[in-house]
Amino acid sequence: MIETHPFGSFVPKKTSYLLLGSFTARQAVAGPERNSYDWFYTTKRNQFWPILEKVYGASLGNKSDKLKLFENLGIAITDIILQCERKADSNLDTNLTNIVFNIQVISNIIQKNNVKTIFFTSRFVEHLFRSRFKHIIDLYPKTRLVTLPSPSPRFARMSKGQKIARYRKLLPKLNK
Repeated sequence: MIETHPFGSFVPKKTSYLLLGSFTARQAVAGPERNSYDWFYTTKRNQFWPILEKVYGASLGNKSDKLKLFENLGIAITDIILQCERKADSNLDTNLTNIVFNIQVISNIIQKNNVKTIFFTSRFVEHLFRSRFKHIIDLYPKTRLVTLPSPSPRFARMSKGQKIARYRKLLPKLNK
């Protein structure tokens, strides 16, 4: 079954950064867990928001808190894949097939904003971007491309504490 990304994108008025993930988990597209999966990367196992809570010393328990943080940081967010199918009903990026890339949305975010840095949530996303969005890289050669450690618990080469330290070093600082 072809799935379409349910969250679109979030682009604050003063966007300087873009965060790109791969594709939302199957729980967000359909099923009873949808109520608790209100935005990007909020499955129970994904470490993304718990990592950001530690990095920014903020409580990010709901979508409103997350939107406010990203607005304050000037971070736009979307995923690199707009539509796809899954093998074995799996959330693994390697099981995503028949991919339709989110080219127009990502291109528009970069063209209409002063994006200084693009953050990738994994090497997989970075690889897809470098291969499928080469035109963006060529058009905006001064835009930094930064790969964050995957927030997936499957990425066990780094502990959660090591991921927090790396995110803290790489992500923008919060102006208070």
